[in-house]
Amino acid sequence: MSVQGIDNLLGELKAMSAKAASQGTSAADVVPEGADFASVLKASLDQVSQMQSESQAKQQAFEMGDPNANLQDVMVSLQKASLSFQTMVQVRNKLVSAYQEVMNMQV
Repeated sequence: MSVQGIDNLLGELKAMSAKAASQGTSAADVVPEGADFASVLKASLDQVSQMQSESQAKQQAFEMGDPNANLQDVMVSLQKASLSFQTMVQVRNKLVSAYQEVMNMQV
């Protein structure tokens, strides 16, 4: 791959990163203000699930040879889905830890 090809790829990645940052939605954007914890958690889980489904659909489209699917979009969506899943796992771990701590408290 030439230096110009690498520069073009880096430019595309920066453009996609800026686009993703401007389009990014968080659980606070999805859930109305004043919602309870369970609905916020469910909305976050739904968002992670949706990202994984979209990522898998893009991956399958690329594998099937869809001319509209390019490798950069597939890889970015896979990384976003992976990152959101890892974040949700860490949130779950913190919740379990907090639960165990509360259960071990002396009354």
